[in-house]
Amino acid sequence: MDHSKIEGLWAHVHWLTVLAQQGSYTAAARRLGVSKAGMSQRIAELEREAGVPLVQRTTRSVRLTEAGQRLVEETRGAFDAIAQSFAGVRDLAGVPRGRLRVTAPVALARQQLVPRLADFLNAHPEVRIELELSDRLSALAMEGFDLAIRHSAAPPETHVAWLLCETRSVLVASRAYLRRRGEPATPTDLAGHDCLYYPRQDQPAWQFLPWPAAAGAERITVPVAGPFAANNSEALRDAALAGLGIALLPDFSAQAGLRSGKLVAVLPDWQPVGAFAEQLFAIRPYAPHVPRAVEAFVDWLRGAFAQGFSVPPGGEPVA
Repeated sequence: MDHSKIEGLWAHVHWLTVLAQQGSYTAAARRLGVSKAGMSQRIAELEREAGVPLVQRTTRSVRLTEAGQRLVEETRGAFDAIAQSFAGVRDLAGVPRGRLRVTAPVALARQQLVPRLADFLNAHPEVRIELELSDRLSALAMEGFDLAIRHSAAPPETHVAWLLCETRSVLVASRAYLRRRGEPATPTDLAGHDCLYYPRQDQPAWQFLPWPAAAGAERITVPVAGPFAANNSEALRDAALAGLGIALLPDFSAQAGLRSGKLVAVLPDWQPVGAFAEQLFAIRPYAPHVPRAVEAFVDWLRGAFAQGFSVPPGGEPVA
């Protein structure tokens, strides 16, 4: 095959790498901004020129053949280098520009990030943000994300992490629930309450330290049970607002309810520990060049979240 023919297939090979990252023709076409039919046609053309199948198609998924995987692995570095070089040249203009692909937890993004985004986008009109709301931990480089916003106790060593703020966990309930069932005075009292929790283990348990924690204080572990569990803090918050029980939430989910008085802090002299990471980071795979748009967005995030998600103390006694 002559060089001109090979050069004509560069875009086809790039599309194959995107297909490998995204795992489906629909997702890959969306990522590239093309039609699914156009995506399929390009891959078929590449397979005809290669003379071997590159993709295994099933009704539910797309997998690369051994030949397709080899082609992707041996060319991915070159495409990454091209992308880095282009980003560097584009940044010579000095103005943050281009598309930023960001992933963030569902509840945090809906409650705290999206309401603030207009300030950033108005200040940087040449930047476009494509936000994926997901509680799943993504392989950032493989899936084409520029940045992830994540709670983490220890960001990956292969990534660059910017600390955005400290966070903490809080126990909350509606006033109606506390009037009906009474307020727990100590963590052990929770055993007699309806608790709303993340279904992370067969026998859920919450852990506590006195607040503020004294040196050498021992954790108290309390098994809990209740009528509702969910893997999303918004769902747990809404269940608490509906009076179903006492919920353990990250502070960013509890903040609005506590400020409005619709929720009350429970056991304010005790700090729940171990349920959620206590730091919020912006995380990016290491690269020698960081686009100006990423730098600008991280700087804005650090300012927007600098004060954390402080919540008021326990509030007025329940009548």
